[in-house]
Amino acid sequence: MNLPHSANKSIAVKLTFEFSLDIMHLCSQLDQGYKYSYSKQLFRSGTGIGANVIEAQNAESKKDFLHKIKIAAKEAEETEYWLLLGNQSEEYPDMKDYLDKLYAIKRVLNSIISTTKANL
Repeated sequence: MNLPHSANKSIAVKLTFEFSLDIMHLCSQLDQGYKYSYSKQLFRSGTGIGANVIEAQNAESKKDFLHKIKIAAKEAEETEYWLLLGNQSEEYPDMKDYLDKLYAIKRVLNSIISTTKANL
């Protein structure tokens, strides 16, 4: 797996990049089942987490970094909503593994937010 160069420095980049790949795969499966609207929403929020974490790696300041990480955390909240919604429907695949990975990402993001706030 080819991770972005900054992944060597950041567990958040590594986790969110891998999660984005997982979400892409899940959304491909959902599209085969004609779940296009749901898949599109999940794809946007699920891959948006990592996109914002990557963007934060080149922040202009600590405040800018914090802002981008907070956006990633918001995307994680939306992704959790979509995964929980899908998990409650019998027509959708089991989302437990995706939720577990997402909860790990949320813990890392919350830790980054807390640490960054303390150091501002």
